[in-house]
Amino acid sequence: MTTAYKQDLRIARNILFLLFALPGLSFASWISRTPAVRDLLHVSTAEMGIILFAVAAGSLVGLLAAGSVVARKGARLVIIGSFLMIVIGFVAIGIGAALTMVTVVMGGLIVFGCGFGAAEVALNVEGSANEKAMNRTLLPTFHGFFSVGTLIGAAIGAGAMAIHMPIMAHFSILGLLITALLFYCYRYLPKDTGKELLDAAAQKSSAVKQLLEVWSEKRTLLIGIMVLGMAFAEGSANDWLPLIMVDGYGVSAMAGSFIYGLFVAAMTMGRFTGGWALDRYGRVWVLSGCAIAAILGLLLVIWGQNYFVASVGVVLWGLGASLGFPVGLSAVGDEPKGAATRVGAVATSGYIAALVGPPLLGFLGEHFGLLRALIVVLIGLVISASLTRSARPI
Repeated sequence: MTTAYKQDLRIARNILFLLFALPGLSFASWISRTPAVRDLLHVSTAEMGIILFAVAAGSLVGLLAAGSVVARKGARLVIIGSFLMIVIGFVAIGIGAALTMVTVVMGGLIVFGCGFGAAEVALNVEGSANEKAMNRTLLPTFHGFFSVGTLIGAAIGAGAMAIHMPIMAHFSILGLLITALLFYCYRYLPKDTGKELLDAAAQKSSAVKQLLEVWSEKRTLLIGIMVLGMAFAEGSANDWLPLIMVDGYGVSAMAGSFIYGLFVAAMTMGRFTGGWALDRYGRVWVLSGCAIAAILGLLLVIWGQNYFVASVGVVLWGLGASLGFPVGLSAVGDEPKGAATRVGAVATSGYIAALVGPPLLGFLGEHFGLLRALIVVLIGLVISASLTRSARPI
């Protein structure tokens, strides 16, 4: 490996750190302004839920399509296209909110979600290839920068609300920033990462058909189930943790938000330290330890009977859930041939968990309480813990 090649890999790695943060920045910025968007559109909470589903629908389209497009055109082109969709959707949301047009907002959310989903696949394909070339564990750190992006996006959103910045101005400025950074960064990425020589039959094969074929592989299926359980644990906390603490332990809304902050901090710390642990102890041991930590954390949250004990459980929950998704994606990228489609398939399973989880927990929480509803998440983690050996390097 020449010095120039090593330098190119390091530059690409540093560029990916930034590019992984940008979707987190944009998504958290949108989430931070949802109350204001609801008020501007004059819709009920239930109607807002329908509007929010547009993001999920767009994300699934992007996730399902991205793997086959990466295999045909390469990850860099998909990254460029997906980020431009994020920006276009972002600006459309701001315009729709300013004009109080629900259809424009929903259209913007579909485009935004499609770009977000496609970016997740392409970035993970690029990140997986970079860590293989550098012979270092990097995907957890890349995902750590996504978490940093969400923290920055939330902070910017809070600041924009504090100074009463119009949503259209807020989203347009961020859209310009993301566009400028994209056109500065893309040239430093390899041109054909994830691109494969496909025969005529494969060229005609649909993205959905390719995904179904990937799921027939035993190793990919087991890793996908493991990631689903871990992503369900992560997504459940992101959607419900403040309410779980408020309803389950009778704390104030501010205290519930603080506890959620502990979870995000633990997730971020786990991802930034995960590379060192994985290089030292290997995937199976680290994933098993993460699953056990998350299981212990949930046990403390569900049956801790004490605010402080539950807080310790939240930290363990965050640390435990931090590595399942990125390490699972790294594992399915071990074999270069078909890596893009496998990463897309496993990423889809993780996002499906995030989409299905909130309604499921809400339904169970309505009948049994949110603390008891977490037993379903606990069962998912136990299943994930039993499948960690499937991530052994090949």
